[in-house]
Amino acid sequence: MPNWIQYPTTLHGETVDLIALDETHFPELQSAAMDTRIWEFTLNDSSTPEKFNFAYTKALEGMEKGDEFAFVVYHKRDKKLIGSTRFLDLNEYHKKLEIGWTWYHPDYWATEVNFECKLLLLTYAFETLNVNRVTIITDQNNKRSRKAIEKIGGIFEGILRNDMIRDNGTVRSTAYYSIISEEWSDVKERLEAMYREKVSSRK
Repeated sequence: MPNWIQYPTTLHGETVDLIALDETHFPELQSAAMDTRIWEFTLNDSSTPEKFNFAYTKALEGMEKGDEFAFVVYHKRDKKLIGSTRFLDLNEYHKKLEIGWTWYHPDYWATEVNFECKLLLLTYAFETLNVNRVTIITDQNNKRSRKAIEKIGGIFEGILRNDMIRDNGTVRSTAYYSIISEEWSDVKERLEAMYREKVSSRK
């Protein structure tokens, strides 16, 4: 894969590792994706094997083309896959990308997992790829996701009305956020502190 991000790439954390997606991950990842709560505000419901296999086969195709790079989230203490995330809209020339398609099994909501995943992704984006901008988007009505993005330092840029069509045919308006290179130092410090606080509260 002669792309901006070389395959395979693994981002190593303390709680989780982000491992480059491949087909061997499909059975375990699909099992984690079966909880329908995960997909309430997403464009595509991947809770069924058919929809999951379609979506993640497309992800592998996007990786081959260099358009995106998908990871599985491996929980090191629990020794299992608990979700997925990816870089999207990779643009090496303009040095920008999007973080999206992020989901975790609900057992790991409101834990340190999301803080560390974002820390790993953003550190790689700003310090290895040297991007100028990272975009993060979510459904306008997804209050939990929007709060999480704002908490880590994402700057709200506005709503794109009637922006996308979900796989059930309904139309979604999308909230756009960004983090730029000048903000990264402060965002990193904030993320590290929030991660440590969550870890400490669990002990």
